[in-house]
Formats: sequence, structure tokens, C-alpha cells
Amino acid sequence: YGADYAVNVTSMAALIALLLPPSHNMIIYSISAGGKISIADLFTAGIIPGLLLALALMITAYFVARSRGYPTEPFPGFAAVAHLFAIAVPGLLLIAIIFGGVRSGVFTATESSCIAVIYALLVTVLVYRQMTWEGFVQATHGAVRTTAMVLLIIGMAAAFSWLMAFLKVPAALIASMNAISEDPLVVLLLLNLLMLFLGTFMDMGPTIIICTPIFLPVAQAYGVDPVHFGVIMILNFGIGLNTPPVGAVQFVACAVGKISVWEAMRSIWPFYGAGLVVLGLVTYIPAISLWLPSVFK
Repeated sequence: YGADYAVNVTSMAALIALLLPPSHNMIIYSISAGGKISIADLFTAGIIPGLLLALALMITAYFVARSRGYPTEPFPGFAAVAHLFAIAVPGLLLIAIIFGGVRSGVFTATESSCIAVIYALLVTVLVYRQMTWEGFVQATHGAVRTTAMVLLIIGMAAAFSWLMAFLKVPAALIASMNAISEDPLVVLLLLNLLMLFLGTFMDMGPTIIICTPIFLPVAQAYGVDPVHFGVIMILNFGIGLNTPPVGAVQFVACAVGKISVWEAMRSIWPFYGAGLVVLGLVTYIPAISLWLPSVFK
């Protein structure tokens, strides 16, 4: 396969993880909204959009590969697939523990993270046998640094949210939207365009924290469910992760693939198209996000 194709498939597929549980960006969105949005509902709401995005990217990758004449390999057989799945089962159970525990109400998102860390450590040491003492120390150090940064950002975001409410910025934005159109479909289109634009210039975590207290009240004023809007926001900013000038995921993928960003960008447009089609479907068909959470209620 061409390096640009491999980079684009990998970087765009990374967006799927932003939607499927346990997505930490969903947790950041919930916290940024004042903790009033159920994390379990957000986790559940992202499943169908995530699978839909995966399907769209698979179809796109298939047709791009066919158009380039890439070679194919014979199907290895179900026995080989079953063997690989069996190897992955211990790791996949981590998702089941987090999502199942939070969704069922057995434990909270915070408690699930503690249980998941212990389980992941045991699986890594006892099953996969890939964790050394030095690796454990490095992983702990990285986790502490990341946690400290996230908590600092959340603390600043709380102050920022209060300031936005005090200055009545959401109310001013709603008035501006009303001046353009009172149609919720048009307002959602404008919010999507604005979030796509912001996502190209800012990293995802801080963008969610900054934009949620501003955009969420606007969306709610037009009757958009906050869980549905959370999925829309995550998908918008996820696409931004693959869009320069910031495009953190795209830059990392290009560095690993040893190609320039320009080379990757020249052939990424079909994958962008797939992502935007899914974004449109998720935006204007709320049931894609909201049906599954309603099943669990």
C-alpha cells in the first residue's frame, strides 16, 4: 500500500475511538457541561455513530484501494480469525468492564476507571507478559502528568464557564443565531461549520472545555438534546484532529509514515467525505445517537 493511503486510513480510523466507549472526551464534555449529562448515556450514544463511521471508512478504503489497484490476499479462514480474537479477548474485556459497569449503575465512571486500571495492569503482567518494572514506572509517571494537566484544564474551564455565563455570551450567541435564522436545521449547520473551523486550530480537549458552555446552551435553546449534541461536538472536533494547521493525529501519523503532511492531504479527501457524510447523518437524524440510550432507560 502507498504510504499516504496507510496514513490516511490509520489517522481517520482513530476518530472511531473518540465515539466508542470508554471515550475520555465524552467525560470531558460531561464535566464541561457542569456534570449534568449522564456519562453512561454519552457512552451509549456514541456506539451507533462510531460503528456507522467505521462502516463508512471501510467502504471508502475499499474503493480507494480498488481504484489504485492494490493487491489482495486470500481470506485466512475463520480459524485464524478466531485465534486472533481469542488473543484480543482479555484486552477487549476492559471495554466491557467500563461500559457495562457504568451503564448498569454498578459503579460510577470514576470507580470504573480505578477497576479498569487494576484489570489492565493484571492482564498486561499476567496474560500478555509485556510490563516490566521500568515500564510500570514510566506508565505511572505519564498517567500522573496527564491527569494533572487535565485537572488543571478542567479547573480553568470552570472559571471560564462562570465568566461566559456572567457575561451572557450564550444569550448573545443565541440572539445572533436568531438574526440569521430560527430554523434549528440551519442553526445546527452553522454550529457544525463553526466547530469544524475551531477544530482545525485547537487541540480537542481544551476545545471541548471552552466551547461546551458556549455552544450547548445555544443548541438546547433550539431543542437539541445535550447527549445528541455531545456526539455532534465530538465528531466535529475529531475531524479537526486530522486537519492542519494543528491536526495532531495527522501530524503524528505522517511522522510515523515518514511522509509530509502535504502528501497525505492530497489523498485524504475521500475519507473526509466519509466523515462529513456521517456527521450530517448524526446531526440531522437524532435517533442515530439517542435510540440506544433510550433502550437502556
